[in-house]
Amino acid sequence: MAIDHQMTPAGPAGQVLDPGATAVAHPNIALIKYWGKRDEQLMIPYVDSLSMTLDVFPTTTTVRLSPEAPADSVTLDGSPAEGEQRRRVVAFLDLVRELAGRTEPAEVDTRNAVPTGAGLASSASGFAALALAGAAAYGLDLDPTALSRLARRGSVSAARSIFGDFAICHAGRGTSEDADLDSYAEPVPVPDFDPALVIALVDAGPKAVSSRAAMRRTVETSPLYRSWATSSAADLTEMRVALRRGDLDAVGEIAERNALGMHATMLAARPAVRYLSPATVAVLDRVGWLRANGVPAYATMDAGPNVKVLCHRTDAARVAEALRDAAPGCSVVTARRGPGARLRTGAER
Repeated sequence: MAIDHQMTPAGPAGQVLDPGATAVAHPNIALIKYWGKRDEQLMIPYVDSLSMTLDVFPTTTTVRLSPEAPADSVTLDGSPAEGEQRRRVVAFLDLVRELAGRTEPAEVDTRNAVPTGAGLASSASGFAALALAGAAAYGLDLDPTALSRLARRGSVSAARSIFGDFAICHAGRGTSEDADLDSYAEPVPVPDFDPALVIALVDAGPKAVSSRAAMRRTVETSPLYRSWATSSAADLTEMRVALRRGDLDAVGEIAERNALGMHATMLAARPAVRYLSPATVAVLDRVGWLRANGVPAYATMDAGPNVKVLCHRTDAARVAEALRDAAPGCSVVTARRGPGARLRTGAER
């Protein structure tokens, strides 16, 4: 993870400025969801999850050390980050500094190619990129497992975006330090399965209820949550078998029931958490119509109204057209398996 310093810029009076480290990470979509944390401070999930990293919507993050600055500076998509967004980044930098035995403030510049907070996994790509760039900037030499543990402290789903293609995040066992060491992501080898994931962006605005608040409410009040968590473990076992077979129908059926079950637990929370909009339901109905008409297509959703549809690559154009017809005005993007997080070299910055 060495940083190329050949492009080091010069400041006033020839002072050498820290070029920092720049990382790029992509979002992932969980085919088996995690929902709910048993330790919110350490970000330990209740259940294992399995995802596909996408080749669209990357986050690019640069971390530069700024020893003379009075505090960290955080910029998101060209504007100063405020409130909870800034707090989470600064808290994460504090964790990186603690691990590295360093104290210097940093300048963080993050650019998302996807709307933040809309249920499109921007926190996954965001904290994966921040973990990689931050570790490099502060001189931490972490292997992929340790890097995924670090990314998890920012967002559980970020642990999976460290890796490309398919990855599993282990919920871990035990408590405190034991759980922290035991909860990490790792790749899931899937050599012969390369589907399309057609994403219907029915609403790119921020969610009315954050994922963190919705998870807490669901775990604490939904009578369906424990049953879903138990069934999710069985879904994961079946999903790994289906992926090894390259069986799109089985993968899709498992992913769809797992996602709908997760949303059912939210609807049963008190008060209910409802992310599904009329456009969401129209898209889900169209996915069922596609299957009834001979096109293998299966829906999954994260915490938000947007729908992701798994299908064969050869059917992607037809699926995309059907989703546009179902929700006029929505944006549709087609994704495939994507790469893991990486550092940019000096020539790329």
